[in-house]
Amino acid sequence: MALLAGLVSALWYLWVPSWRPPLGAGERYGIDVSAHQDTIDWNRVAGDGIAFAYIKATEGGDFTDDRFEENWRGAGRAGLDRGAYHFFTLCTAGADQARHFLDVAPPEEDALPPAVDLELAGNCGARPGVGEVDGELGDFIRLVEEAWGRKVVLYVGDDFQRMYPVLGRLDRPLWLRRFLLRPSLNGWVVWQLHGRAHVEGVTGSVDLDVMRSAP
Repeated sequence: MALLAGLVSALWYLWVPSWRPPLGAGERYGIDVSAHQDTIDWNRVAGDGIAFAYIKATEGGDFTDDRFEENWRGAGRAGLDRGAYHFFTLCTAGADQARHFLDVAPPEEDALPPAVDLELAGNCGARPGVGEVDGELGDFIRLVEEAWGRKVVLYVGDDFQRMYPVLGRLDRPLWLRRFLLRPSLNGWVVWQLHGRAHVEGVTGSVDLDVMRSAP
């Protein structure tokens, strides 16, 4: 039993952080980051085979990630494709969240399409009804898409999907999390395979992603 535990531990701490799945035609590696990653050396990130980054811009109606501007500039200077994402809270009107996001991350023609992070983990304590959440999320998506002229990418956590099922009802590009195994659900454009990746230029662990093609 102790030997098995040691093997599992070695797999988790040694193999998982450095493992990257084989890429299919048109696919590329990327990361998603926020202020939690502290200062990032984006040139080293680019040199480690990372081609794109989704960068946290905002949360709710008034929170701006402390390192968004720094990361946005750094990723761009290093030649990475970059996209901004917003963490959607259940405690603020969707229209207010959209306006805040657009103030911080206004449309850029050469950027990846904006993404919205839908998770209950880390969200506020409120749990409105499904109909109310549908309406507020719909307002957010409508306003952001009108401004950007592109469909919003949906990052859907399993916890959010269980309480507020959006997969299959919202026809949007999907950014799905599945540990090491490719998503079985069709329609995904970004796959987040785990959050313990080692990438040069990032201190500590970071989320590793694969993009099928530019959505």
